[in-house]
Amino acid sequence: MARTPASGIQHTIRAGEYEAVIASVGATLRSLTFAGRDLVVPFGADEVRPAHRGATLAPWPNRVVDGAYTFGGRDFQLALTEPARAHALHGLATWLDFAAVDAGADHVVLEAVIPPQTAYPWRLLVRASFALGADGLTQSVTVHNESDAPAPWGTGPHPYLVAGEGRVDQWTLTLPADQVLAVTPERLIPTTLRPVDADDPARFDFRAARRIGAVEIDHAYTDLVRDGDGHATVTLTADDGSGVLMQWDASCPWVQVHTADRPHPDESRLGLAVEPMTCAPDAYNADSYDHDAGLIVLEPGQESTASWRIAAIA
Repeated sequence: MARTPASGIQHTIRAGEYEAVIASVGATLRSLTFAGRDLVVPFGADEVRPAHRGATLAPWPNRVVDGAYTFGGRDFQLALTEPARAHALHGLATWLDFAAVDAGADHVVLEAVIPPQTAYPWRLLVRASFALGADGLTQSVTVHNESDAPAPWGTGPHPYLVAGEGRVDQWTLTLPADQVLAVTPERLIPTTLRPVDADDPARFDFRAARRIGAVEIDHAYTDLVRDGDGHATVTLTADDGSGVLMQWDASCPWVQVHTADRPHPDESRLGLAVEPMTCAPDAYNADSYDHDAGLIVLEPGQESTASWRIAAIA
């Protein structure tokens, strides 16, 4: 029997000049190319996935502060999976091995169950669908609450977008968001929503396209400017005009953007994390904040779907 790679079973899909590889562990977008050009930071099939790169985040994206939350009158303590900041990071599905339930040349559908556990006592069926077409890669995540009680829910992806040669500093970003969520400097605990041009526009305001440069960002944005179809679009381009875009609908009112700063220079700022989210950071503690955190509460038997798209800018 052939040995399964560290990132799980590999599913390669193609359409036109696009090719994507989906790894089963975490329903992870391991690579995405257009005409041989990377659109996301890839990693090897036999690597343990670094930094949540390409993972499907559920049943919450981003952080639950201190890993603690109250829901339905009960207090819960999650494992602190971001030990440096003492938070619960990016949900419970990123290391689940998703099974393929449908596949074709240009698509694959993966499913996994989040089982009831001490700190999250609900059973959820999570379905991650990936499809390639002329308009790029579309991913949708659908959840079904299989438990007999309401369950808190949020989701999002975690790709690191690549515009072309070089690193984040050399690329031009357009981010159509009017507000950014301020956080504490060390632990990134949310505080208040601020206009992007209020305190440090050179760092946070990318409503007009401009080069990222040396700024460091690891923040959630909201109040997104959308087109007539309700889509928000982030673009990331290189000096020659080629690049990548990410687009999503109203199912995701938030987006986390991270310049991927790492301690080791060889691993730092290789791509720009763009993470559309159905809810804000620390949405499980929504009552602690003045802003609408957007937490979804799934009733028994209820489904919820969110989707997003990544495409090349030729």
